[in-house]
This record gives sequence, structure tokens and C-alpha cells, in this order.
Amino acid sequence: MDDLGGMRASDAEREAVVEQLRVASVEGRLTLGELTERTEAAYLAVTRAELAVVTSDLPQAGQTPVPAPAYGPAGQQEGRRRRWFVAVMGDSKRRGKWRIDRGLGAVAVMGDVVLDLREAEVRDNVVDIAATAVMGDVKIIVPDGVDVDLEGVAIMGDKKVQVIEAPPGTNVPVVRVKAFALMGDIKVVGDSRAQPVKKSWAAWREQWNELRGELRELRGDFRGDLRELRDDSRDGRYGHGDRWGH
Repeated sequence: MDDLGGMRASDAEREAVVEQLRVASVEGRLTLGELTERTEAAYLAVTRAELAVVTSDLPQAGQTPVPAPAYGPAGQQEGRRRRWFVAVMGDSKRRGKWRIDRGLGAVAVMGDVVLDLREAEVRDNVVDIAATAVMGDVKIIVPDGVDVDLEGVAIMGDKKVQVIEAPPGTNVPVVRVKAFALMGDIKVVGDSRAQPVKKSWAAWREQWNELRGELRELRGDFRGDLRELRDDSRDGRYGHGDRWGH
């Protein structure tokens, strides 16, 4: 590890990398799961070398134009036409690779709707979902590490979040769900409570883990050296007789 790569990263540098990841997501280069995983890695990075690995296969900031957000101005988001998934006495499921460039709607009437967002390409930092369950179930699967904002009403039904969310103050994607449940359930669940998604091989992940391992070894060696110095000091102090000099 060279001197520059081994230099400790600052909070500002971590935030810059997180913003670069967000731009890459808007451009369709990262899925929601990949964005969440790399964002977590950026916040955990100790050195500049680790930060560089997180974005090693992405364009550097300023190299490509950033398209306008798919949702448009904030005031127009609510009125934008949603993409609907409806199940009436049946099932509607969306999994795998797909693109989210507008708000989503899920309606389950005596049926089940499953939306798996982990492998979706998300073109904005907020995924807006309107969910209705009438004697049915709506299940939304997200990567652990996103922020979930679930609001709404449940009448003789249930609405709940079972997601390991990011620490407060981190700039991570947000999944916002407005729920209405009548004798039905609306759930937002994370990776730990859903069937795992097979991750494709990624060079950055292997390099990042290798760097983390090297850093742990260096810390271990440093602690070992400190222990040896402490032991040598103790031996030198008391090694020739007892503490009274006899």
C-alpha cells in the first residue's frame, strides 16, 4: 500500500464518494442493492485506497454529464404517473433486473403483490411507493442499509418494517411507502428476512476486502509491537532482582 493510498480518508472525501455513487445510480450504472452496498463500504472506509476501490469501475466525477432526475422537480413528483402492480384474487410479482424511473403503485385485493427492489436500477435517491392491501398482502423487499419511511393507515390489518437500516446521518437511498391496509398486510423487509439474491462477481469487492484485511493485519502487528515494548519495559524494570533492588 503506497503512502497516498494508505493515508486516512476524511469525512468530506467519504461524502464525495457517496455522491459519486448516487450519480452512477442515476445514470443506470448501479442497482439499488449495489448502491447500498458500496455506500456502506464508503462510510466504513478508513483509507483513501479503500475509497478508490469502491469507485474503481465507475467514471470519475465530472467525466460524464448527469441527466436530469427522472422524477422531475419535487413539486411534480406526486402528480407523475405511477407504474402499477395490481393483484385481484391472484399474484403480481416483480423481481430481478428492472428500472425504476417513476413512482410505483401496488394494489392487492384478496391477492399478493411482491416488489423486489434489490436488483432494480433506481434513477432517483428516493423510491416512492403507494401501497394498498384489501384482504391481501403487499410485500416490498429492499437491501438492508436503506432508509425506509413507512406511513399510512392499517384497519384490522398490519403495516411494518423489518429492515436493518443505515446509521443516522448517512446519505443512503430512501424507500418511502404510503400505505393503506384494510384487513390486509403491507410489509417492507430487508435481505436478512428474504430469499438471498445471488451477487455477481465484482472486482472492487474483492480488492476492498483485501485492503481491509491488510489494514487489520497492520493493526494487529502494531498492537503486538506495543505489547512487546510493554513487556520489555517491564522486564527491564524488574528483571534484576525484586522491586527493592535485592
